[in-house]
Amino acid sequence: MTSARRLDNAPWLKTGPAARVLKLLNTDGEEARVVGGAVRNALLDLPIGDVDIATTALPEEVARRAKAAGIKCVPTGIEHGTVTLVVDAKPFEVTTLREDTETFGRKAKVAFGRDWVRDAERRDFTVNGLSVDPEGNVHDYVGGLDDIAARRVRFIGEPEKRIAEDYLRILRFFRIHAAYGAGEPDSAGYLACIGGRAGLIGLSAERIRLEILKLMVADGAAGSVTAMVEGGLSLPIFGGVAYTGPFAALIGIEQALGLSPDPIRRLGALAVAVTEDARRVASRLRLTNAETKALDSMGHRWWRLGGMDEARARRRLYRLGEERYRDRLLLAWARSGARSEDTSWRELASLPARWTAPKFPLRAADFLARGIAQGPELGQVLALAEDAWLAAEFPLDQAALDTIADQAVARLTSKP
Repeated sequence: MTSARRLDNAPWLKTGPAARVLKLLNTDGEEARVVGGAVRNALLDLPIGDVDIATTALPEEVARRAKAAGIKCVPTGIEHGTVTLVVDAKPFEVTTLREDTETFGRKAKVAFGRDWVRDAERRDFTVNGLSVDPEGNVHDYVGGLDDIAARRVRFIGEPEKRIAEDYLRILRFFRIHAAYGAGEPDSAGYLACIGGRAGLIGLSAERIRLEILKLMVADGAAGSVTAMVEGGLSLPIFGGVAYTGPFAALIGIEQALGLSPDPIRRLGALAVAVTEDARRVASRLRLTNAETKALDSMGHRWWRLGGMDEARARRRLYRLGEERYRDRLLLAWARSGARSEDTSWRELASLPARWTAPKFPLRAADFLARGIAQGPELGQVLALAEDAWLAAEFPLDQAALDTIADQAVARLTSKP
């Protein structure tokens, strides 16, 4: 299959850091093109992220030319043909054309070559198998242009074979479909993913985490996740039940409130009903400490946030902080079955924008002056006073604060 389109909305091919790299490598009998996601996104009029470049030049030649041009070259994966050139603080992965000589998972042996067709055929999906030269000519050897037009994500070649090469491609299939596909997933690819799902168990948690968190925030996440669950793919990943209804509901709520998609919040809606779920998911995906704490907080008695009056909601907001309050509240809302237009839930969700919790005004010195010594009792009396202050709806006048402090001391000292 030959080129069938020119890319006219890619000024970065003509000027700027990417153009400089292409010019450097397109001389003296060598050729370089932009490949993969940048080409796909440009064709779909979507923002361009990383710009990856493939070349006929061997890694040593790429490094030699970069040095001669005063461009920083980092041998990030030179044994696999990849070096990173840094131009104007922007990194570009440059990889020599390759073809598989033996395939056994991610450890496949590759040989460097000069055949653009063979290089395209070893990529994962047709929409990622396109390349574009400096003149803007799109080269398509795998049917990627037709699939981009149809918003269809298909494996290159036999899906079962491509999945066996790297089982992470199962997750990438659903993630790429969620981000760039439309309608139902490609049936051949979908069935192959189901057939190969046992291979997910052997993947590292870190690789799974990256794909899952990207999937969580993709535009079509609800449909792709539902397809995964229906295909029996969620259990090997999360080790428990997946709740597609609350997941879809949370996405609708975020959109209704104008909130940016949050991967951990969405993960909580999908896989967390209680704190034990949060800890299991965090362990299986090797979440960071911050991500684990956020997920654990969401799962902690979220059901108590439904039907709160304003006073109780303020106490929850004070205790949890704005971010934890919002995440736990949205989980409760998503699991309640209420619509995203529900007035009472919207009122609760808008509380952080309408009210800022004051700081607890009593300090240790207030209780030292009342005869409480340094030590455990000081912490206990402060906790008693803070609870009473919350119950009294955050008074700040001195008379009320004195009464709360005196009563807290009396409660503490009256204990046997």
